[in-house]
Amino acid sequence: MATKFVSEKNLKFLLYDVFNIESLTQYPYFKQHNRKMFDMVLDAALKIGQDLLRPILEDMDKIPPVLSDGVVKVHKDVRKIMKECGEGGWIAATFPEENGGEQLPITISNCCYFIMAAANYSAYAYPLLTTGAANLIISFGNKDQIKTYLPNMIKGKWQGTMALTEPQAGSSLSDIATSAEPTEEGYYKIKGQKIFISAGDHDGVKNVVHLMLARIDGAPAGVKGISLFVVPKKRPDKKGKLVSNDVTVSQIYHKLGYKGTPIIELSMGEKDDCRGYLIGEPHKGLFYMFQMMNEARVGVGLGAAAVASAAYYASLDYSLSRPQGRKISEKDPSRPQIPIIEHADVKRMLLFQRAVVDGSLSLLLQCSLYADLEKLSDGEEKEKYALLLDILTPIAKSYPSEMGIHSVSQGLQCLGGYGYCEDFPLEQYYRDIRINPIHEGTTGIQGIDLLGRKVMMKNGQAFILFLEEVKKTITGAAAIPELKRYARELFDVLEILVEVTDSLKGVAITKRPEVFLADATLYLELFSIMTIAWQWLLQAIHVQKALEGELSQKETNFYQGKRYVFQYFFAYELSKIEGLARRLKDSNPFTVDMKKEYFSD
Repeated sequence: MATKFVSEKNLKFLLYDVFNIESLTQYPYFKQHNRKMFDMVLDAALKIGQDLLRPILEDMDKIPPVLSDGVVKVHKDVRKIMKECGEGGWIAATFPEENGGEQLPITISNCCYFIMAAANYSAYAYPLLTTGAANLIISFGNKDQIKTYLPNMIKGKWQGTMALTEPQAGSSLSDIATSAEPTEEGYYKIKGQKIFISAGDHDGVKNVVHLMLARIDGAPAGVKGISLFVVPKKRPDKKGKLVSNDVTVSQIYHKLGYKGTPIIELSMGEKDDCRGYLIGEPHKGLFYMFQMMNEARVGVGLGAAAVASAAYYASLDYSLSRPQGRKISEKDPSRPQIPIIEHADVKRMLLFQRAVVDGSLSLLLQCSLYADLEKLSDGEEKEKYALLLDILTPIAKSYPSEMGIHSVSQGLQCLGGYGYCEDFPLEQYYRDIRINPIHEGTTGIQGIDLLGRKVMMKNGQAFILFLEEVKKTITGAAAIPELKRYARELFDVLEILVEVTDSLKGVAITKRPEVFLADATLYLELFSIMTIAWQWLLQAIHVQKALEGELSQKETNFYQGKRYVFQYFFAYELSKIEGLARRLKDSNPFTVDMKKEYFSD
């Protein structure tokens, strides 16, 4: 197995050169940090990845969780992982100091999660879910809830989850049926079922705290009647002792990949004694939950980019060492075989992988920086960064997830038959990454969110701000002779995006909503390719500046490699825009008009 799973050099290039993360330390909230401290944090994350997470990658896949006597038993090292992430401050890294946190920038924290996910995606999910749930309690919970749940969650003693999905509802949250009956004691009696709950129960912690959506009896129909509750597996009694809260595991799902993290079905209130504790105000649960959902969507994108990164370095390692064939121009069969990386098609596959991984990571850090700046800003500036993060979140979730599958597939292809076998980790990466386009809202949902909501909201303000950000990069690149043609290419593609968007707005006015949103996934794909091209042009500006300075041979190789990947993306990936645009401008509603009867033979 290749020992490398991420590029520390690329992480630091993005952090310090492209996004100038050090500038955040000028703000009072981050004044205790500096570059030296950031580097120490990244080094610590790499050490955890290499020493704690990576060694059990295959074990967690081959020895999946099991349900035994009502308890989900997971890999024995999950307890160690949660303890390390709790005591080491990883779970609460971005939280305010008054809530037990380190006030670390989200951008740095997400780099650390990227490292850990690349080392072992299943292992990374446990602390990440707990961070999201704990942060939700900080944001909207009352003082008693923060006091009751937060300390044990941030120390890794209690697991946090988000419990949304139900058998009859799926992605349609308006159809949630789990009920919450108020009592005179101040708690609610919860009854219902939840499915596909990641880390929803396991013996690696002493308790599990579910952030659960449910309907208070008599609530309005649809999403306006959803409330948010803390529903622990075990609740503290009046003396502080943990007692059963009538939350049981109905089943554990057996999965294609991502096997180290259990995904389970929960049943609440079978004994009429499941207590839920309302967070915030009634009927505002979905609004509250969107904080965790949007954080989780960026987290899913990070996880996908991380798995694709690990797969890239595994396929690169193999391609460098595997001899096979000779150059096409070499006619002498007695000549030694060459490493397969010398073949143009293998180089193409490796270029594609790196284009996806480094492009995705750049976008994810861009989103992370917007999240940091939103936290630090007020008024119009705060709204600006919130809107930019809003419009980019569906892309940050979907592009790494969808293209990550293709990236890992190309990595597997580099290995040929060996890639299909368990001797190498590519087959596991291929299985593991398939969950990402489904997790936290399918790609179809993300497309509808982008086109139907994010592009249209506030009279298109988020879309306008996004265009301005891209144009700033184009202007900067146009001033560099080596990048002028690429700046022009991206400008032309930006105009295509605007034309397609205007065309679809016309469809929204003149035709049925079903027709307007029928190809939202294709719109998401077009938008995503253009967005990643923007990120590559942004990187290219800093690559060109670096190449004009004095560099060692190793540094020259890194930046020249970056330049080739950037050029590859514009030549091979950006060209897909025209076909997508042609389809999207044709409003013939094939998929809407196709009748279900026609699918039968």
